[in-house]
Amino acid sequence: MDIPDPQQLEAPPSGTPNQARSIRRRLMERVADADSSHLTIDGDAGEWQAFVEGVAIKVLREHAGVLSYLLRLEPGAVLPPHRHPHDEECLVLEGHVQVGSKIVVGPGGYHLAHGGALHATIRSTSGATIFLRGAVPDASQLLG
Repeated sequence: MDIPDPQQLEAPPSGTPNQARSIRRRLMERVADADSSHLTIDGDAGEWQAFVEGVAIKVLREHAGVLSYLLRLEPGAVLPPHRHPHDEECLVLEGHVQVGSKIVVGPGGYHLAHGGALHATIRSTSGATIFLRGAVPDASQLLG
């Protein structure tokens, strides 16, 4: 086997690093697109179930005692004070919720309730849909 003289080799075209990145990006997109392990739930899919009066829950995922779910609060709905065994994250998708007497959270707003702390009353005068991630909710934890 003949080894070419390095000085006789052509210099790589100037676009080669960009071409390599482009090829890698297209390859990674194909690999990622073929992965069917992800979970997707269409907005119209799933089942809303009664949670407490005026509040419905739609479970999206449960894993290791942590739940991702939606709550839909009808206008005037109230969740009494309660405790969470773990931190609970809340993102308001539609409408407004009032937490206690001082906090109002609107669309795109985020609220974190720390585990073990007493969570103030949550109410919605206009109705709201919120996404939550935390411990599996239990109506028996409501103190009202």
